[in-house]
Amino acid sequence: MPPTPARAARADARQNLAALLDAARTVFARAGVDAPAREIAAEAGVGVGTLYRHFPNRAALVAAVFTNEIDATAAAAQELSAAHPPGRALDLWVERFTRFVATKQGLSAALNSGDPAFDELPTHLRETLGPALTALLDAAVASGEVRSGVDPLDFLMAIADLSHRAPAAGGEPNAMVRLLLDGLRTHPAGPR
Repeated sequence: MPPTPARAARADARQNLAALLDAARTVFARAGVDAPAREIAAEAGVGVGTLYRHFPNRAALVAAVFTNEIDATAAAAQELSAAHPPGRALDLWVERFTRFVATKQGLSAALNSGDPAFDELPTHLRETLGPALTALLDAAVASGEVRSGVDPLDFLMAIADLSHRAPAAGGEPNAMVRLLLDGLRTHPAGPR
């Protein structure tokens, strides 16, 4: 049975939304959050009107991209934990979080703009990434790979701060983030 027009439209709208979020993430990483809407629409392969149907203003688009990235970064914690030993999963997740921070050019200014579209983002970040990092740290502590007593949110903010101050090419953890990670180890890894 062929899909009804309403279902086809909804599927098309979902595809457009996913393409727009992916394109906006790519364009924001390349040109910052103030990149032209037409550049984002072109990257997504849709018209500017489609962009504005989904996101009536830039703040709504930025908030959606940021929320989507937070959720994907949190989900990666479980995936990495299932595929790697605890210490390695923690390292790989920190790399992912570092890329997340590195691709958010101009986001800090947007978040501090006073726009109500951004009001919930700091809370969403803490409530989503905090538990993800807690699970990774707890597993690494239980395996004896890292020391206990590290506050996950403090650790998260330290990584973000170090990533903003001295970003590394490609979004991998810079030397200071690596030093922070090595400081957690019960037996530091040594030079890399």
